Amino acid sequence: MPQPRRPAAIHAQPALPLGEVLEGDCIETMLSLPEKSVDLIFADPPYNLQLRGTLRRPDNSEVDGVDEDWDKFGDFALYDRFTRDWLAAARRLLKDDGAIWVIGSYHNVFRMGAILQDLRYWILNDVVWVKANPMPNFRGRRFTNAHETLIWAAKSAESRYTFNYDTLKAGNEDLQWRSDWLFPICGGPERLRDSEGAKAHPTQKPEALLHRLMLATTDVGDVILDPFFGTGTTGAVARRLGRRWIGLERDPDYARVARERIRKVQALATALAAPMPSKRAEPRVPFGWVVERGLLAPGSRIFDAERRHNAEIYADGTIEALTGMGVFRGSIHKVGAAVQGAPACNGWLFWHFETDGRASPIDLLRQQIRLELR
Repeated sequence: MPQPRRPAAIHAQPALPLGEVLEGDCIETMLSLPEKSVDLIFADPPYNLQLRGTLRRPDNSEVDGVDEDWDKFGDFALYDRFTRDWLAAARRLLKDDGAIWVIGSYHNVFRMGAILQDLRYWILNDVVWVKANPMPNFRGRRFTNAHETLIWAAKSAESRYTFNYDTLKAGNEDLQWRSDWLFPICGGPERLRDSEGAKAHPTQKPEALLHRLMLATTDVGDVILDPFFGTGTTGAVARRLGRRWIGLERDPDYARVARERIRKVQALATALAAPMPSKRAEPRVPFGWVVERGLLAPGSRIFDAERRHNAEIYADGTIEALTGMGVFRGSIHKVGAAVQGAPACNGWLFWHFETDGRASPIDLLRQQIRLELR
């Protein structure tokens, strides 16, 4: 007698360590985390600055630069291998619609960009962080290095990545955000220092930089991973903005400072941290719904803001107007374009109706219906 088939064993995915700083090698740690579990990665990797000797000011005082062992690689081949390995591990963690930000200087950003493309990431933008207060070039043999470059890339060309365009534009006085961002380098009370007054980390990034990119490319509740966590700027900003985070850091001293820093952060209320709703994400409302609901009756007329053109409404949601080519009937968009002799028209904004003795765009009626659908 055949035995009943046993159900296949179910291997539970390990729990995602949200809100934790994981100590250890970032590549090994990333490979231990669940595949396709992260919405966004922000990475501030070693720059491989290739510094030679001590840098001094004109008064012979020593410049407090980056001379830690973690920023030193034997040659470009070793650095490229390291970069390829951690970017591959990062891509494994990203959800299909996830994205990554990497930041670097002229020493390494071009190498990272090439490897990103080799690994089938899809580069969306490069953003220049212009430093309002850069360190001067003390030797006077080069331009002052006054910027760093961020690369924003989707996991693939097919990814439906997050971009909160309307939020950014509204917060920028209704202007599109450009790809040059002006921020001072981290200083003042924000700069973390040890008990002797020395910098806790030589390359601490300003929170304002992380604030902007998180508002731009994540939503409340998204999971953000930082494989080079340092003293926890990513975690601090993510906690404040209602995003979930995971930090990877191999230096226990940096990890300790990060935990203490983030513990003191007060999270914003969800409503205050959420991006403004995107117009593209709002439900589609056909003009026929306006007619069906009796907000505008068949046989009534709509007109443009200057009242040079008018159209009659039909019961099926089409409208009819006199154009230069004769009478034309169609959608609010096609008829709006026809009366103007234009290739296209947003009929919701072009056509108006009479309300309380004044002309109002019919888009107000669409918004009324959208409110009913929420």
